Amino acid sequence: MKDLILKLEENKNLTDYEFKKLIECCDNEVVKFLHNRARIVSQKVYGNKIYIRGLIEFTNYCKNDCYYCGIRKSNSNASRYRLTKDQILECCDIGYQLGFRTFVLQGGEDGFFTDEKLVDIISSIKSKYSDCALTLSIGEKSRSSYQSFYDAGADRFLLRHETADKTHYKKLHPDNLSLENRMNCLYDLKDIGYQVGSGFMVGSPFQTVDTIIKDLKFLKELNPQMVGIGPFIPHKDTKFCNETSGSVELTLKLLSIVRLMIPNALIPATTALGTADSNGREKGVLAGANVIMPNLSPMDVRSKYLLYNNKKYTGDEASESVNNLKISMKKIGYDVVVDRGDYRTI
Repeated sequence: MKDLILKLEENKNLTDYEFKKLIECCDNEVVKFLHNRARIVSQKVYGNKIYIRGLIEFTNYCKNDCYYCGIRKSNSNASRYRLTKDQILECCDIGYQLGFRTFVLQGGEDGFFTDEKLVDIISSIKSKYSDCALTLSIGEKSRSSYQSFYDAGADRFLLRHETADKTHYKKLHPDNLSLENRMNCLYDLKDIGYQVGSGFMVGSPFQTVDTIIKDLKFLKELNPQMVGIGPFIPHKDTKFCNETSGSVELTLKLLSIVRLMIPNALIPATTALGTADSNGREKGVLAGANVIMPNLSPMDVRSKYLLYNNKKYTGDEASESVNNLKISMKKIGYDVVVDRGDYRTI
């Protein structure tokens, strides 16, 4: 089995059968070898640096009704909010003083935030913090909208494909959403010039090893600069409320596989991973991740941006959260750095 891991590391394609053998492997020694090789590959490109992104969850309104999501349009129990431009800039100011050099604006697909409003917010952030990178995570838009955000100064865009299997996609989303459009958006973003992030949930309802293999092959084809992989965690106000959460072990295994497949990728140890396992962030880093996204949102809205049950938010002020993160990363041999943490091609 180790030969398959080395084959991935040598940038050779695996067959579906080989992927299946590796994904289903339960040999602890092999899994340990996989994580170790992924960690070595990550360190070859990025050293022992952990890049932090300041997450600003600026709206939990969403026009979509994705079946797994806690802020879906039809969830009448969600406590809705929107941050003002001044509040967003205040989050950036706090983050900048703490050493953040990347800000991530994340929100539902909220029609209140028109292209004009978003362009104003983006240009204001980039004008005030010219040495910082700005990432958007605001869903599916038209190519012209993506272009206007890019022209205003946005550097990166996160848009997880969630599943690369069309039938599976339809089981997770209403009919007005399509995998074809999601993928077209990702290719538009790459073509415009964004550093692009994609990824998928591990253990989502109806997922199989075959659908996971399609996810891995799609990521290989897309070759994004960022890949986010986290375990599925159900939300109490969705149709999947009684489904089982995704496996932390499988998530870590897939994270390592992606690191070997796309060695230069920026890969976060996700909030979902930290929610599913109290040591999830550390385990993610030791499996090949090199990005962590602490929350810079105002304290009074953090508990309202609930995509899934029991989402991890410590209640700490941002400064305390960063200090604790530095300590936990130091214990496993990594340093949290003040850096934009751009994608590297070397």
